[in-house]
Amino acid sequence: MQLQQMQDQLSRQQGIIEELQNDVSRMKQENLERYQDLDRRINSGAAPAATPDNSSGGGASNAAPDAAAGAAAQQPAASGEPGDPAKEKLYYDAAFDLIKQKDFDKASQAFNAFLRKYPNSQYAGNAQYWLGEVNLAKGDLQGASQAFAQVSQKYPKHSKVPDSLYKLADVERRMGHTDKVKGILQQVITQYPGTSAAQLAQRDLQKL
Repeated sequence: MQLQQMQDQLSRQQGIIEELQNDVSRMKQENLERYQDLDRRINSGAAPAATPDNSSGGGASNAAPDAAAGAAAQQPAASGEPGDPAKEKLYYDAAFDLIKQKDFDKASQAFNAFLRKYPNSQYAGNAQYWLGEVNLAKGDLQGASQAFAQVSQKYPKHSKVPDSLYKLADVERRMGHTDKVKGILQQVITQYPGTSAAQLAQRDLQKL
């Protein structure tokens, strides 16, 4: 009877493990599809679909979004103002709303202002990444290259680092710097295995 109970327990555990593995596989595929969809939207000039780490929480920007967007775009240069999470989120969401409105010039100004004002914010890594995407959408390849490169330089442990490096490789390819592209793609594959960026980097590396 004890043996039967152990076998039943083992069978249940195996079922749970298989279910978890299926969930992980599905999540990886969804992340890859979402990343590819976002890439297509940005490159076509369409508004990007919101993803969980874009706004990083609740909807502080719902209060007077137009006024918040204007304030974010017009903020003067500053360095390291003491953090106020609620205010930081308001400015970050306002800048991101400008992407949705396809106002890339103001979005670029807003993200730059945010990064000058709150360089140590919990949203700074995301803001740096989206600054790269906005510059890319504007056709400012040099600005996009600098913005994407700074994600890994300034926020090396941020979750956006793999994506930013993959996008950096794409920008370098567009600028004709093919000698840099392979090294960056290989870095993504080696340092961030299992990520959506690594899968895309592997695909692109095979095409070079």
